[in-house]
Amino acid sequence: MDLHQTRASSFGARASDYAEHRPNYPADGVRWALGAATRPVEDVLDLAAGTGKLTEGLLPLGLAVTAVEPDSAMRTELTRAFPQVRTLAGRAEEIPLPAGSVDAVLVGQAFHWFDRAKALDEIARVLRPGGAVGALWNGEDNDVEWVAELMAVSGTSANRVAPEELRLPAHPLFTEFEEASYPHTHRRTIDSLAETFGTHSRMLVIPPAEREAVLAKVREYLAGRPETSSGEFDMPLVTKVVRATRH
Repeated sequence: MDLHQTRASSFGARASDYAEHRPNYPADGVRWALGAATRPVEDVLDLAAGTGKLTEGLLPLGLAVTAVEPDSAMRTELTRAFPQVRTLAGRAEEIPLPAGSVDAVLVGQAFHWFDRAKALDEIARVLRPGGAVGALWNGEDNDVEWVAELMAVSGTSANRVAPEELRLPAHPLFTEFEEASYPHTHRRTIDSLAETFGTHSRMLVIPPAEREAVLAKVREYLAGRPETSSGEFDMPLVTKVVRATRH
């Protein structure tokens, strides 16, 4: 596998840590993504659902959620947390659902790992006319000075996801994609934020010695900052949301 594929498939090795330490998504952002639909939304697909971080935000809306996830360890965590959700093995490029079976398809923290053109073809196939497609990404708020410095301290030999990877290409079966951003926070401690960083692909694919050295620098930096040195703190995030409507 090339590095992109390796990173995309790296999360299962830390599935339980991912479930425990990754943030959820802001409710306003989830609702805005669903709001692209011009039809009533009842059946929703959480595509590349991971351990269910996005599913967690969909269930309180009273929606029938189907989760599709390729990694068996991630699916195990999802079904442990949400046994009521139908969870299927499958990929974005080959969704195991019949045509026209859902009113919305949402993707959390994963669209950049897809073959985007093939994935949009498949999403269009399973969506009913007037249905919504939405992609959400949680990212650190680099407009906050101490967060920007933290991200510099936590750099590794594996690059972070580039901004251009968080864009969706035009597709003839969808309206033009819209974008919005929502402030978000993740309640953390020094150790739990280090654990969160440890579930990022840029940490998972580097040699163990480098990973331990980077995480040690992260802990040292956080211990020296007044914003983070005393117990729990809110990690500032920004959630980017992209949405469109199926013609």
